[in-house]
Amino acid sequence: MAVLFDKVAIIGIGHIGSSLARVIKRDGLAGRLVTLDSNSLHRAKALELGIVDAATDDVAEAVGDADLVVLATPVGTYADLAAAIAPHLKQGAIVSDVGSVKMAVLRDVGPHLPEGVSFVPGHPIAGTEHSGPTAGFAELFQGRWCILTPPGGTAQAAVDKVRAMWESAGSTVEIMEAAHHDRVLAITSHLPHLIAYTIVGTATDLETTLQQEVIKFSASGFRDFTRIAASDPVMWRDIFLNNREAVLEVLQRFTEDLTALQRAIRWGEGDKLEELFSRTRAIRRSIIDAKQA
Repeated sequence: MAVLFDKVAIIGIGHIGSSLARVIKRDGLAGRLVTLDSNSLHRAKALELGIVDAATDDVAEAVGDADLVVLATPVGTYADLAAAIAPHLKQGAIVSDVGSVKMAVLRDVGPHLPEGVSFVPGHPIAGTEHSGPTAGFAELFQGRWCILTPPGGTAQAAVDKVRAMWESAGSTVEIMEAAHHDRVLAITSHLPHLIAYTIVGTATDLETTLQQEVIKFSASGFRDFTRIAASDPVMWRDIFLNNREAVLEVLQRFTEDLTALQRAIRWGEGDKLEELFSRTRAIRRSIIDAKQA
């Protein structure tokens, strides 16, 4: 693929940032790739892996003259980062991100960006429970969705360039309003993580003997929950705090459904249980058919 950007700056070279860096390097999408990261070990590892051309903790050095700046840190850091990078952004630059919430990103980043800088928030729906630059891999985004939520008035050329980058990574790109994105992700991602953290948290509160047996005899369901609950705690703290309205709305609906399920079990209403399980089984088939399994 042709070079999309003369210089790209990725802020945060963790799991997602390093995976994107690998894509950019693999496909030759940038003439120069720089990372800004406060963690000296992460900077050194990124250079050792050869996934960036330079690694620094100096904001001006990282984003100065960059055609694309990608925020790949926990969303709770975005407001301070945006304020820090704003004076060093050149005219015509594009700022994007990889955060799992989008209304908060518009709120925290948009107001800091100077005139002449395009803002194209993004969310690659991909990832594992691992973190750090060694956890990244270029194939992470292959066959996955990437949602872009550019605010009204964003230059189409900027959106097209960010789209082209994610398509090169193997993602299917969807344009969506930020508020709608947050409602959809509240149920497809945020609620499942909240449930996983709760279930695994319940296990940690059991008496020692029972806790050991839960670990020893873990069936696939519990193992899946522990994988989800092993995700970056800082990242998920920020996601819940910054998408609280949508999460609380879907959590209320879930609580009501859980109460109905509890009632059906108590009263031995097998027909209701079977009807629910049949409907949910169909959802699983739909996910497989959509190649998102």
